Amino acid sequence: MIERFLKQTKFTSVEDYNKNLEFIIPENFNFAYDVMDAWAEEAPEKLALLWTNDQGEEIRATYAQLKEQSDQAASYLMSIGIGKGDPVMLILKRRYEWWIVMLALCKIGAIVIPATHMLTKHDIVYRNTRASIKSIICVDDAYVCEQIRLAMPESPTVKQYITITDHGKPIPDGFRDYQSEVVKAPKFERPAFVNNNEDTMIMYFTSGTSGEPKMVAHDYLYAMGHLTTGVFWHNLHEGSLHLTVADTGWGKAVWGKFYGQWFAGATVFVFDHEKFNADTLLRQMEKYKVTSFCAPPTIYRFMIREDLSKYDLSSLEYCCTAGEALNPAVFDKFYEKTGIKMMEGFGQTETTMTLGTFPWMTPKPGSMGIPNAQYEIDLLRADGTSCEDGEKGEIVVRVGDKKPIGLFKGYYRDEEKTREAWHDGIYHTGDMAWRDEDGYYWFEGRIDDVIKSSGYRIGPFEVESALMTHPAVVECAITGVPDDIRGMVVKATVVLGKEWKDKAGDDLIKELQQHVKKETAPYKYPRIIEFVDELPKTISGKIRRVEIRQKDAEK
Repeated sequence: MIERFLKQTKFTSVEDYNKNLEFIIPENFNFAYDVMDAWAEEAPEKLALLWTNDQGEEIRATYAQLKEQSDQAASYLMSIGIGKGDPVMLILKRRYEWWIVMLALCKIGAIVIPATHMLTKHDIVYRNTRASIKSIICVDDAYVCEQIRLAMPESPTVKQYITITDHGKPIPDGFRDYQSEVVKAPKFERPAFVNNNEDTMIMYFTSGTSGEPKMVAHDYLYAMGHLTTGVFWHNLHEGSLHLTVADTGWGKAVWGKFYGQWFAGATVFVFDHEKFNADTLLRQMEKYKVTSFCAPPTIYRFMIREDLSKYDLSSLEYCCTAGEALNPAVFDKFYEKTGIKMMEGFGQTETTMTLGTFPWMTPKPGSMGIPNAQYEIDLLRADGTSCEDGEKGEIVVRVGDKKPIGLFKGYYRDEEKTREAWHDGIYHTGDMAWRDEDGYYWFEGRIDDVIKSSGYRIGPFEVESALMTHPAVVECAITGVPDDIRGMVVKATVVLGKEWKDKAGDDLIKELQQHVKKETAPYKYPRIIEFVDELPKTISGKIRRVEIRQKDAEK
């Protein structure tokens, strides 16, 4: 499959990859037709999706079955008035139908807007009005349905809302019944024209660490941009059973559960559950013999606190991580317990993977890896000049005259925000890093999160990494607190392991402070330490340091 879209499909070194990665771009590329339906024709009985849930239910779908079901769904959606360019919001958790509807909307040229089930009425109204959403397709969840119902009086563009539930269950008032209606759909006929490559295919509302979310618009080539994610970063092949831990409401779902995995011809494994539990997840990986795994560092932090010798993970071949910076201590512990080295990657909702650790590389614990060859990455000083090796700067994408495959089109209906981030041929990520002499990049934090104390610039991640090597610490967040003498001082907000919680107090604070002084430069140690049960996070699981700073300012 991938030979249709790449001039060279195998690489043996960084130099080979950087020199020879080149896409073959068809006209009017459509992932649902050109990849998924093509697989259905070439390997109809090949397993594409293995779905299970915490109730023990299981669905196995071949590529041919996904084609048949997505055709049926596309026909149904067209029959109720959804067509090319119509914005449709999906709030489906990890229900099996999410994969079907995603493909169906692609087949008819509608704009899909995945969203999390945790949205409030305010969130839904904001999205409906900002994106002029025409239809909402949601899971039959009492909270979700109630928030949608409450949002309707302030959502004039929404013409219908559809719920997906189990057969026989009553449908909430005002909602259409997907399950009973889709089976009555007429035979699907592909529209005469579906899309250009430049048309908007998918939009995400960024969760953001401050302010209202922005709408990130991606074109149809965004799907192709994830070919490198699945084939080269995840190192997938046709025999892979891949599990990415991600909510379908945020971008990591299409990074790890959709586009790149099916380019590779792999089987996507989905575990639908209400509440994360490391033991339960590991049991699923053992039972189904998962071969490839990707999750944010938070998940690995909880996994390594389990006795991994209790689980048969012999099927596991490859592990990746992204979503937030990886603390080297987590890398080391996971490697010690499994013999597998985690391959870190970096990207944003606005991009596909921009930095990564590839199979032909030796990972450096805590490094994001090297630039993905589909992007021209640089580090810039505040004055716009390029940084030297070892110097901290902002990660940017040099765009020039031609937008690279995978980079967003812009912030939908917000030219000002787009110009702030993307101007003079450069897209500014807002993330800080430094590059070592081997070309590996090391994350420092968001520009807004950098702490200036007594003339020193301190990146939160370097202090967090030091703290994470102490056995008491499960998670932590480093922020700056205003100080009359030093300008700012470093504060650590810490989640302790359950066996350490009764020791929370002055003695442990001093112990942690001394530990940081030994692990990194003494001036970086946290002068303030607060113990909490959990850290504030965005919908996508990233730590909201801005919320910690706001609470401190209110004290």
